[in-house]
Amino acid sequence: MTVMPLRKIVVASRNQKKVGEIRDLLAPHEFEIVCVADLPDVPDVIEDGDSFASNAAKKATQTASFLNEWTLGEDSGLEVDTLGGAPGIYSARYSGENATDDKNNTRLMTELTDIPTEKRTARYVCHIAISDPQGNIQINVEAYCRGWITTEPHGTNGFGYDPYFFIPEYHKTFGQLDPAVKRVLSHRARAFGQLIPQLVALKSSTVA
Repeated sequence: MTVMPLRKIVVASRNQKKVGEIRDLLAPHEFEIVCVADLPDVPDVIEDGDSFASNAAKKATQTASFLNEWTLGEDSGLEVDTLGGAPGIYSARYSGENATDDKNNTRLMTELTDIPTEKRTARYVCHIAISDPQGNIQINVEAYCRGWITTEPHGTNGFGYDPYFFIPEYHKTFGQLDPAVKRVLSHRARAFGQLIPQLVALKSSTVA
């Protein structure tokens, strides 16, 4: 069976900010990055997995099989220790069916009412799966970034819970960090640090 050269990667996410971060992270390696939202008639993937890994794999394989393209599936979210890991895999829809970043953050603040700083520890999680055009997972990676949750938002960069996610080493939230710093420090950046060498090697094996 002929393997399709790995030059173009479809990102199975309709979150343009997330796709923008991914495009920046992969820019030095000459991949063509396409957002699934820019392609016609691609069905939404139901994220009903029980882990970041299973959701990432489902996004990657279902989208790849539909399009017959190399596809990146990514699932990420916030795990707050005192909330037993919530919102976790429900991070994007924490506030319900019509969730927005503002609504999700409002619920998070409500859940953490009266919780002292030392008990507001949390981590961001990012899992990435790469599927070949036939729907077979070729690469899996997962990485984390630890911090804690502030009581007030700080900064306007990033998205999601970023204005509340404080990085002690930098004395700033993700919302305050320069995007160039976040591209090195974040859970997504760390996951891509694991992914890129494997992805480049895979590209070489398919293009050669």
